Amino acid sequence: MIDPETQAEWVAEAEAETADEQEEMPLSLRLSIADTLTLGNATCGFMAVYFTTTGILIPHLTGSDETGMARHSAATAVILMLCAAVFDLFDGLVARKLRSSPMGAELDNLSDLISFGLAPAYFVLVYGMVTHDAHQRVSAVAAIVVLLAVVMRLARFSVVTMKDGMFQGMPSPFGALTVVSIVLLELPFIPTLLAIVGTAWLMVSRVEYPKPRGALAVAMLSWIVGAMGLLAAWAFDAPGGQLLLQTGCALQVVLGAVIPLFATARRVNTFRDNRRESREARAAQLP
Repeated sequence: MIDPETQAEWVAEAEAETADEQEEMPLSLRLSIADTLTLGNATCGFMAVYFTTTGILIPHLTGSDETGMARHSAATAVILMLCAAVFDLFDGLVARKLRSSPMGAELDNLSDLISFGLAPAYFVLVYGMVTHDAHQRVSAVAAIVVLLAVVMRLARFSVVTMKDGMFQGMPSPFGALTVVSIVLLELPFIPTLLAIVGTAWLMVSRVEYPKPRGALAVAMLSWIVGAMGLLAAWAFDAPGGQLLLQTGCALQVVLGAVIPLFATARRVNTFRDNRRESREARAAQLP
């Protein structure tokens, strides 16, 4: 026989536990403002893939000669990647000023994988399919290299602790913009391929890059807005738009190559200074 009073107590305890779980679950799943910006990042990356497919790949496969549509779609895809970079910049700033949910770091990595891994890798893949002097299979390998570099870059970022204010390896947003800039330069296939692979290597390298904070964040945002203007001018075939776009893309590529040189020179100088201080300290200890 079951005691009615004991059974009532069990039922009351079970209902209380269920109520507690229902109160706790929304707190763990509630999105912060920073998380909303991070989801905007993921949305932009997905839409970049969409415009690359519908505006560039499908017209090419169906034999359409609408070069204007392809140009507009390419510009839209890259602008969406730039918007994703803006969201990625601001979600970190908002998270530091306000708060972030327990899912914040995971959402950020997954969104970056879509916008700065999948989207630029797919852009490279489609480039290899629609460009006359490109080799489709080799381009597919280069696209896989870009994607895997971003995967490894994001995974390492989650487990490696760097000194404050620095990244190890080229940040994935900067790498994605460098990759698409290389493609938009319309260089011969071999230099384009080597530059793309070199950018992927920089993302997984140990070269230190400064985090975009303060004046550097403002400069980065200004650069993104300027790049959007160049892409818009090119997309609508404005006078000098092609030259402006190539100039902007060339500056992006040069910047991606110069920063590692400065970082390497700084590390060499720091190493030399440490060795000199060590020699001076040993000399001071001698009788």
